[in-house]
Amino acid sequence: MLHFQIDPHSGVPVYRQLMDQMKYYIASSTLSSGDRLPSIREMAKTLAVNPTTIVKAYTELAHEGVIDMQHGKGAFVSEASGRMSEREKEKAIRRLARQLVVEARQMGAPKERVIEIVTQELDGTL
Repeated sequence: MLHFQIDPHSGVPVYRQLMDQMKYYIASSTLSSGDRLPSIREMAKTLAVNPTTIVKAYTELAHEGVIDMQHGKGAFVSEASGRMSEREKEKAIRRLARQLVVEARQMGAPKERVIEIVTQELDGTL
């Protein structure tokens, strides 16, 4: 069972939070190629958000090749979802790292602690 968490106070748009979590589930092999995703209506109800927000997230994921949307059947993890070029991977990782750095600085977190936590998370998911 997938568990998505939306933080309305994070400063990150809800559709982007959903996209990032979906990508995490795929990267961690919780979701695999061909897996069916929750319907737009089901996801919107579960997260208590407007269905348009889910449509935007799913549309962006489909545009990035992460999921395939099949009219009348639903959304599925794409066969090509794990195949990003090295350049695309680096760009995505840098974007996420930049976001982490900004938020960690805003909290006043020491650099060493941030690095320690990132290392622990990498060791736990790889």
